[in-house]
Amino acid sequence: MRFLRFLLYLFIGILGLIILAVIGFNLYFWVINSQAKSELSEKQVLEVNGFKFRDLNGNGKLDIYEDSRQSAETRTEDILSQMTLEEKVGMMWHPPIGVGKDGEILTKPSVMQFSFYSSYDLILKRKIKHFNLFMIPDARNLALWYNNIQKLAEQDRLGIPVTISSDPRHGINNFIQGDLLGGDFSEWPEPIGLAASRDSALVVEFGKIAADELRAVGIRTALHPMADLATEPRWARINGTFGEDADLAATMTTAYIYGFQGQKLGANSVACMTKHWPGGGPQDDGWDAHFRYGSDQVYPGNNFDYHLNPFKAALEAGTAMIMPYYGIAMDQTSENVGMSFNREIIQDLLRDTYGFDGIVCTDWGIVKGFGMLGMEMFEGPGWGVEELSVKERINKVIDAGVDQFGGNNNTGELLELIREGRITDAKIDESVRRLMKVKFQMGLFDDPYVNVELAAETVGKEEYIKKGRYAQRKSIVLLKNGIKNDSSGILPLTAGSKIYLENINKEVAGQYAMVEDSLNDADLAILRIQSPWEKREGNFIESMFHQGRLDFDETELLRIRRIMQQKPTVICIYLDRAAVIPEISEGSAALLADFGANDDAVLDIVFGKFIPTAKLPFELPSSMESVLKQKEDVPYDSGDPLYPFGYGLSFSDDILEGRSSLIIHH
Repeated sequence: MRFLRFLLYLFIGILGLIILAVIGFNLYFWVINSQAKSELSEKQVLEVNGFKFRDLNGNGKLDIYEDSRQSAETRTEDILSQMTLEEKVGMMWHPPIGVGKDGEILTKPSVMQFSFYSSYDLILKRKIKHFNLFMIPDARNLALWYNNIQKLAEQDRLGIPVTISSDPRHGINNFIQGDLLGGDFSEWPEPIGLAASRDSALVVEFGKIAADELRAVGIRTALHPMADLATEPRWARINGTFGEDADLAATMTTAYIYGFQGQKLGANSVACMTKHWPGGGPQDDGWDAHFRYGSDQVYPGNNFDYHLNPFKAALEAGTAMIMPYYGIAMDQTSENVGMSFNREIIQDLLRDTYGFDGIVCTDWGIVKGFGMLGMEMFEGPGWGVEELSVKERINKVIDAGVDQFGGNNNTGELLELIREGRITDAKIDESVRRLMKVKFQMGLFDDPYVNVELAAETVGKEEYIKKGRYAQRKSIVLLKNGIKNDSSGILPLTAGSKIYLENINKEVAGQYAMVEDSLNDADLAILRIQSPWEKREGNFIESMFHQGRLDFDETELLRIRRIMQQKPTVICIYLDRAAVIPEISEGSAALLADFGANDDAVLDIVFGKFIPTAKLPFELPSSMESVLKQKEDVPYDSGDPLYPFGYGLSFSDDILEGRSSLIIHH
């Protein structure tokens, strides 16, 4: 009886603690939010001698930093002289922030958006003025939220505007259900597909269109491009690169930055944060550096300098920012630590050798893992410095020459380091000066707001969608066409064909041919498949990384081969990285590779409505044995590849003869 009473009291006590914690949690955010909630309004516009300016600090007079006629450098020095230590420290953090689905400011943490604090807390209490977005609503509500968040930032003492960033939002992957990030943006192939097009002018046009759409909703920093080289075919992030050839990657990186930023950073720019210095491609066995087992970057071919070439091009193109990777460049410097902790990688190589004086921001979460209420949900990838405390990690990163911490918001620890004399005021000023200058260059102090209705019209504009559709088609590589593989084979198909489909929308395909539900009733099969990977039972983030072996398991391979044996089969494989497909290549009647394309784009190639011209941006190995023998840092070295780098067929004139009415020439 006493034991049961004890359990009852224990249960009541635990329940009471939970209730108190919930009440305290909500009360904390109510107090913070109530300080600002009722006062969301733009700062007053004043006039001095005919010149209008926004009175950001509310002192009724024109300060130098409020004067758009002054240079960015002059304005930066003025506001720097007025900033408190807390305000300077806030500038050096770049965490996620949540977006309300109806454009409202989030007043509480949102686990789904990786935003673990109230927006009021982040902006007004911690003085943070740089944020990145994950899930977002439609363009109109995103623009509405953005304006609201700028109004919130204006309540702070100096009215410093917020800069919003994002990872890429324009790519296509038909094999992921739904869009993880969200948005109504025009749809383009992944960067690896832009590289396959070999069209740098198209990349510039993409950059201009993407920047226009992002700028319309208030996103002014692109956490891209990836200048990494895809020399290790098993790496999970190849779809974000421009392939394995350094010259091709350098050309495309330059075009990309020019498209987003223009000739120089200005009011119409979206600033590029080029990543991942000094090249994240040569991962040991291809395992990604987001995870502890993928912490090492290796250079068995002594090819470290080769991976710098696209970054040199990015620096020459004027990239505003650089992001180092998580990985450790094993035995390339005097200490094996993650890139952002490595002074020889950042200060000595990037800043001193190559003269980069722009912003360097760490990759996300290296100081501390992500979590809520003291519980870590995702490990912080501080590889090589695992034994260091949060404060020690911060100190080492700043000493290495980094300006800003991506993903984290440990303002308190940085303040302690400064007050303890371990980090100097001059060092903080150096970083804040770089960060503030970019805000002035992009005109955020003069007019940070967007037109909500214009945002809805700009994002997903018809002409932008058409250009994205064209880019999808131009990025598709024809690898095989007929048994002899001599461009005189089965493609293009005729409109009267009866086709069996897999992973293709039947309604879309019905516009090209007769769709049959049974393989037996069809003349041929058209399959869309994806390059294989090893599924891992890790956390949510790990599940999104396609890593490991590049060959299909026996069950899936047998299923595909049975279809190919029964009917002539056209296969289009989505290559987010390389694949080992000798059996599929041999058994297929035609083989295509896409890098992000909708069904109609693939079918336009298959039925001859668009002439394929793309070339492989990386080689396709002939076996897993050859993959295991190649060196992680060396391009196109797998030995007798199934399809080499730069391979790609087109349709010969005799095939197209008599079908000219079908062809769409661009």
